[in-house]
Amino acid sequence: MFKKSLTIALVTLWLLSWPLMGNALAQETPSAAVAAPNPIDTGDTAWMLVSSALVLLMTPGLAFFYGGLVRSRNVLNTMMMSLVMMGMIGVTWTLWGYSLAFDVTTPVSEGFAKGLETFIGGLDWMFLNGVAADKPDPIGYAATIPHQVFMVYQMMFAIITPALISGAIVERVTFKTYFWFVLLWSTFIYSPLAHWVWGRGWMGAMGALDFAGGTVVHISSGVSAVVAAWVIGPRKDHLNKPHTPHNVPYVLLGIGLLWFGWFGFNGGSALGSGALATVAFVTTMISAAAGGLTWTIIEWVLRGKPTAIGIASGFLAGLVGITPAAGFVLPIGAILIGSITSVCCFFAVSLRVKLGFDDTLDTYPVHGVGGTVGALLTGVFATKAVNEFGNNGLFAGNPGLLVTQFITVVATYVFAAVGTFVILKILAQFMELRVLSSAEDQGLDILEHGEEAYGEDFAGGFSAFNPSSPFAPKKVES
Repeated sequence: MFKKSLTIALVTLWLLSWPLMGNALAQETPSAAVAAPNPIDTGDTAWMLVSSALVLLMTPGLAFFYGGLVRSRNVLNTMMMSLVMMGMIGVTWTLWGYSLAFDVTTPVSEGFAKGLETFIGGLDWMFLNGVAADKPDPIGYAATIPHQVFMVYQMMFAIITPALISGAIVERVTFKTYFWFVLLWSTFIYSPLAHWVWGRGWMGAMGALDFAGGTVVHISSGVSAVVAAWVIGPRKDHLNKPHTPHNVPYVLLGIGLLWFGWFGFNGGSALGSGALATVAFVTTMISAAAGGLTWTIIEWVLRGKPTAIGIASGFLAGLVGITPAAGFVLPIGAILIGSITSVCCFFAVSLRVKLGFDDTLDTYPVHGVGGTVGALLTGVFATKAVNEFGNNGLFAGNPGLLVTQFITVVATYVFAAVGTFVILKILAQFMELRVLSSAEDQGLDILEHGEEAYGEDFAGGFSAFNPSSPFAPKKVES
C-alpha cells in the first residue's frame, strides 16, 4: 500500500513539474539563437565599406576629369554638376530611391501587381525603414554584409550615374534645370533600371549579365546624355571657335581617381572579398591598361602624335567596357574587351566630331558606345569557369546569351531615351533649359554660382562681381 501511494505521488509530482520543465526548455531556445553563428562576415563587410568609399571618390574624380576639359570660365559650374549629386542623391536614395530599386519584400502572387514588381521596387524600405545595420538584407542580395552596407554601396552608383550625363550639356544648361532633371531622372529612370537588372526585375530574370553597370550606369547615362544634348541644343559658338581643354593636368588627375575608384566599382560588385572580387579587380586593371594602350597606338599611327587626353580617354573606354563583364570573363577576355571597346570609342568620338554634334565632352561616344560594346562582348566572352552564377557566352558554346544581352541593350536605349525626352519636355514648361546667349560668353561660373575659378585676387576671386564681399577693394577717399 505504501509503495503504491509513493508511486502515485511521484507520478503526480512529475506531471505537475512538466510545465516547469517545458518553460526551462523554452528558455533555452533564445540563448541558443543568440549563440548561433552570425552570418555577417567582417572581412566582406570591411571590403564593401572600402569599396563604397572608392566608388564615392569617383564622383570628385569625374568632376576633375570633366572640369579640365571645359573652358576656364565654366570649370566650377562643370565640377558642381558632379558634386551636387553627392548631396542630392545621398538624400533621395535614403528617402525613396533605394526602396524603388531593390525592395521586393512584399510577395505578390498574381495580377497586375505581380507584373509591376518586375519593373519597379516597392515602398517598404522608404526612409531606410527595416534596413538593418547588423543583419543582411532579407531578400538575399548579399548574405554576408549588413543591409545598410549594401544600401550605401548601391547609393554610390546612383550618385555617379546622373553626374555622367552632365558631360554632354555643360557650358549652356542652367543649373536649375540640371538640378531638377537629375532629381527626376534618378527617380524615374535610374531606380527602375537598377531594379530590372539587380533588383530581381525582368532583365535579371531572363539571365542578362551586368556585373557592375554596363546597362544600368553607362548605357543609360550615355543615351540620356545624347538626348539631352539634342533637346537643349548646341553651344552658340560650337562650330565657330575651338574648344580646347583649359587644364589637361586636371583631366589626368581625374582619370587617376576614376581608375582608382573603379576597383571598388567593379571589385565591390562581388559583394564580398573572395575570389570573385579578385577576378573583377584583375580584369578591371587589365582592360583599362589595354584600352589606354590601344587608343595611344591608334592616335599615334593615324594622327602622328600620342596625346595625354587620348590615353586618358583610352583608359576610360577600357574601364567602361569591362564594367558589365568584370566578374564573368578571363584575363584574356579582359584584354580583348578593353582593346575592342577603345577602338570603337575612338572612332565614335571621331564620327561625333565629323557630324558636328555638340555632345560637349563625348559622353555618349565613350560611355554610351563603351557600355554597349562591353555589354555585347559580355555575351561573347562570359564563362562559368570564372563565375558559376553567371552564364556561358558565345565562345563557351551559348550564343543565346548574346541575344539576351542585345535585348537588354535595346530596352535600355529605348527606356533611357524616351524617359529623358519626356522629363526635359516637362521641365521646359516651367523653366528655361539653357542660359542666355550673353551668359555663355561671360561663363557659367559667375552667372550660376557667383564665383570664379581663377580670379585676379586669390583671396577674393569673386570680389569683382560681388561688391559686398569682404575681399572687395575698398574705395579710397581723396
